[in-house]
Amino acid sequence: MTELLDSLRAEARAAPESGIVEVVTFGRDHPDLVPLWVGEGDLPTPDFIKRAAEASLARGETFYTYQRGIPPLREALAAYTHAQFGKDWGAERHFVTGSGMQAIQIAIDLVAGAGDEIVYPAPAWPNFAAAAEIGGARAVAVPLDFAEDGWRLDPERLLAAVTPRTRAIYLNSPSNPTGFVADRDTLAALLEAARARGMWIIADEVYSRFVYDGTARAPSFVDVAEPDDRVLYVNTFSKNWAMTGWRVGWLSAPPELAQAVENLIQYSTSGVAEFLQHAALAALRDGEPFLAEQQARAARGLAIVRAALDSDARFRYAAPSGAFYAFFRVDGHPDCRALAKRLVSEAGVGLAPGSAFGAAGAGFLRLCFARGEADLTRAAERLSRWIRVDGLV
Repeated sequence: MTELLDSLRAEARAAPESGIVEVVTFGRDHPDLVPLWVGEGDLPTPDFIKRAAEASLARGETFYTYQRGIPPLREALAAYTHAQFGKDWGAERHFVTGSGMQAIQIAIDLVAGAGDEIVYPAPAWPNFAAAAEIGGARAVAVPLDFAEDGWRLDPERLLAAVTPRTRAIYLNSPSNPTGFVADRDTLAALLEAARARGMWIIADEVYSRFVYDGTARAPSFVDVAEPDDRVLYVNTFSKNWAMTGWRVGWLSAPPELAQAVENLIQYSTSGVAEFLQHAALAALRDGEPFLAEQQARAARGLAIVRAALDSDARFRYAAPSGAFYAFFRVDGHPDCRALAKRLVSEAGVGLAPGSAFGAAGAGFLRLCFARGEADLTRAAERLSRWIRVDGLV
């Protein structure tokens, strides 16, 4: 078996195991566990979205379809972009993908390959760096600064990591796992630097509708970019409309890239099933009330979690500005993987270890608060009780 493994590409062999899955596997059968370790809410997909998929199936729409996405969905994505950003960039910029993850993979494959580099702020969702390195590129992490009044990105430090091999900057804002949100000035500065160096930006804005400053959305590169700028936007239906299991996302790019994007879709999945696309279309057309409910639940969840973390000074965290995660550490417990397993066993709470998000996340834990108040209250009480008793050991 070792000989078979050794015969694989080095990049495939080096693909990291998920540190989140490690803890999930450890705690999966624990009785009465509150699972807050994965990046999804607890609400099922709304019925109006499911009915749209069912209607499509009933119409017999089970054949190959448009590689770039069915025209009504691409038009709806253009309308959504106009509603959110006031930019009428047209349906030809939007491409339907088999998840936000595929949108990221296509964006990487468009601009970077063997010997190239992509710089990104860390800690970060690990799938991006893994996807880049499996493809032969090098993902270069630049740590965010942690302070209890917020995580911060130093644009000068990020740009100092740029080399002649750097092909792109990847920015996830709002950020998973930290909740960091880049402001408009930071986005403008990064865009100007990318223009000057001929680099691309991969803008991961999947949490853009989850912000906690009273605004409707997070700042976006769309706010500062021109239509022909070298920016690739990746997004997904997973978070806003509780569709994680449907695996539908989208990529937005300059129309000149359309055939290249279509080719990469063709050679990976050959397109997204039409009935799934009709579900996504229903989400865009009729999903704003449900999304508002999601946003309100997340804000209430954040308040519950913050009250627990504020109950003991050994919990160290910065209140997230966006996304739906609390990223915190516990003084005296630097081994976050061991601590995550302890909290499963001793507190009945499932959290993701920060080391799963790269070296910059070591020592932290990630808690997803996109859940109902009863579950979060129970988890908060358990964490507060644990740190008063077992956490002293």
